[in-house]
Amino acid sequence: MTQPPCPSRDQALALMQEFTASDSLRKHMLAVEAAMRAYAERLGGDPERWGVAGLLHDFDYERWPNATQSATEEHPAAGVRLLRERGYPDDVCEAILGHAHYTGVPRETPMAKALFAVDELCGLITATALVRPSKSVHEVEPAGVRKKMKDKAFARGVNRDDVIQGAEALGVPLDEHIAVVIGAMRGAAAALGLAGPAA
Repeated sequence: MTQPPCPSRDQALALMQEFTASDSLRKHMLAVEAAMRAYAERLGGDPERWGVAGLLHDFDYERWPNATQSATEEHPAAGVRLLRERGYPDDVCEAILGHAHYTGVPRETPMAKALFAVDELCGLITATALVRPSKSVHEVEPAGVRKKMKDKAFARGVNRDDVIQGAEALGVPLDEHIAVVIGAMRGAAAALGLAGPAA
């Protein structure tokens, strides 16, 4: 089934910036966008469309943080209602709903599986880069990320099970999955504030 067109990246970026003041949350969404584009190319998806899903997956989190994990109120349900009003297509909206366990929305498409798989991992890779003296993602390797995953005190907010289950759902070995996302984030390092000191 052909999905209707998706609003442009510029429109998505403007919406994300309108709703999100936090610099770290903005950078997280840019990281997830980069990872989604990489997986679209790998899995035969549309990089623009997958990128928009990544760019907007948490755009409503600051406004509606959803501490109670309601399936129908606040993040991401409230944001997706707004996206639908603005003409965002079902595949993008369903992927965004599916990245949160508590919505109960199954992840049936490659886009939805990828969004879930890269979300927490982007946070873990960012944290791994930021504890290096250079603060550069160019110095992060899969083995280092795997080591940090085992340290439960490190980046406590990152759900390790989601990272592992996400890779399994995509059918990608964990080390390879981590390498794909590191590579994507290296390509966007300057925007993510993870390029390291200027040469």
